[in-house]
Formats: sequence, structure tokens, C-alpha cells
Amino acid sequence: MFLKNAWYVAAWGTDVSSELQQIRILGEKVCIFRTDSGGLIALEDACPHRKLPLSKGRIKGDTVECGYHGLTFDCTGQCVAAPGKGDIPPNARVRSYPVHERYGLIWIWMGDASRADTDDIFVIEHYEDPAWGINRGASMDIKCNYLLMTDNLLDPTHVAWVHQSSFAQDAAKDAPLSITKKDDGVAVHRWMLDVEPAPFYKKIIEFEGNCDRLQHYEVRYPCLALIRAIFAPTGTGAPDDNHHDQTFIMDSYNFMTPISETETRYFWFQLRNIRPDDEDLSDMMSNDVREVFEEDVIILENVQVGMTEMTTPNIDLSIDGGQLGFRRQLSKMIAKEHEEPVIRQ
Repeated sequence: MFLKNAWYVAAWGTDVSSELQQIRILGEKVCIFRTDSGGLIALEDACPHRKLPLSKGRIKGDTVECGYHGLTFDCTGQCVAAPGKGDIPPNARVRSYPVHERYGLIWIWMGDASRADTDDIFVIEHYEDPAWGINRGASMDIKCNYLLMTDNLLDPTHVAWVHQSSFAQDAAKDAPLSITKKDDGVAVHRWMLDVEPAPFYKKIIEFEGNCDRLQHYEVRYPCLALIRAIFAPTGTGAPDDNHHDQTFIMDSYNFMTPISETETRYFWFQLRNIRPDDEDLSDMMSNDVREVFEEDVIILENVQVGMTEMTTPNIDLSIDGGQLGFRRQLSKMIAKEHEEPVIRQ
């Protein structure tokens, strides 16, 4: 089950052109493209005549022509031309989805179009701030339910076992967690004081010796995450928001788009508060972070298989409080949405 009235990431902006293409989101097939005049359009990818995907047709100006019998649809999804004599059938239309481009990403609203408000798109602090560097990678398709990914992104503890050569350090195994429930999501965080920097970060931070480290894992409904890492020289006051001039901050933005109940497309990038124009650093971070995420993929895809095929019940641990709270609230939101009438454009 999915929450429909929400903004999801459909694609990187650079991946959508005047070529028709099909994407799958929440189990629905969508034809997405840019018109000849530059407009960004997303339509139900099925001609109402014989259900040939519109993505198998062609763009004609600001319209899409079906590749089977030439039914032509405008950007609202209304059929404006059909073969044969007589009027165009009144039900000759396809659904149109609200879309918006921001942060280099294309966002799509899968629910009631009248409720789509671009002010509700996830706010990314410091994006295009010249003092902050950015690195990013291509989207990743993962064979697991999106909630297994939100579980992972509300779980700072897993790094001690899954990412031992990159994000992990011994203190991460037992440091206590703090859970904060918010109107728009859940955050799990912890400070680890006077510890050795983890291997990945040791290559980046600009000070020597031990650090005070924050792991802040936050997921907004339905499946958008901010992972904030702070590394400060030990004893410089970082836990009290007194940041030293050598404090390193990395904000990792993670967007999970459900393809189906067992497939998820994953978009991500990081923002950092140091060396914004250092392309070598950006490349190194992108490559290393992708390797870390590929470690997660191995775990999550096998967890999906294990949960699907289990013959005995799974259990929960005390460290699962954030994930379980997130799932409970999201389930309530989905149930409420199903009780409401849906108006589709």
C-alpha cells in the first residue's frame, strides 16, 4: 500500500527529454517527457482505445500521438484528435499527473491533483549555496519494498556491521539512541563523544585526532530522508550547537520512489560544508558513497527475500523504535487516505 497524496521523485531532470519514456511509480505506468516548447508532462501510459503505451507513440508539438491508431492527447490528457468519422468519445482521455522540477529532480504527485502544492516539496537546505559542495550519483533500482529502505534510514546502528570499512566505528555498536516523532516524520539520532573518526570521514575532515560525532537519521512521510553527519574536534561543543571552524557537516538526501511492492528506485546526493569547488573530493565522495549504498543493497534485497519467504515470525528489538513508529503513522495516513474520495485530473 502506498500514500498517493505526496510528492515523489520521478527522475533526474537530466534524464527526461523530448523522447517519450515510461517510468513506473506506485505500481502505475507513467509516460513522461518534455514537449517541443519545453513543458514537462506526465500522462497515464495507456491509450484508452487498446491500451498501447503512449510511450510507444510520438510527440507532435505539445501533444502525444498514439502509435497504434493516432489518437492524440494534449498536455491535460484530453484526446484532441481521433481517426474515423464522428465526435471524439467523451471518455477518450488519460490521466495527467502534476509534475515539478526542483533541485535537479523531477517531482510527481500521484494522488488527488487538486491537492498538489509545490510548497510541500521536501526543502533542501544549502542547495545551490556557493559555500557548500555537492556530489551525487545515478539512481539505483533495488529489489525490495520501500519500507525496508526507510527502516534502514532510521537505523544508525546498522553501520557498525554493514559498513565496517567506511561509516563504522566501535562506539557505534552501543551508543544510545534518541527518537523524535514529528508531524512530518521521525528522527533518530545520537552523539558519540571522543571517538576515532570513521574511515570514510577520516579522508575528508580537516582536523587531526578524535572527534565528537553526530548520526542524525530522519525520514519524512512517505519516504524522503535526511541523514546528517557532524564531525567536530573533541570537546569543541558540537553537541551544544557550538560548532568549531573545522567542524565537518555532510547532509545526505535520500529519496525512495516505490516502483512496486517489491521494487524501489533510489535517488541520492550529499551536500557538504567544506571545499565546495573541489571536484576530486566530490568524485571521491560519490564513488565511495555508492559503494556504501551497494552494501545496503545486498542486505536489503536479501531481507526482502527473507521476509517474503519466512516460515517463522520475525522479531523486533529495542533499536527498532524509530522504524516501527514511522511505519505505524504512515499506515494510519494511508488508511485515512483510502477513506477519502479521490479526485483525479
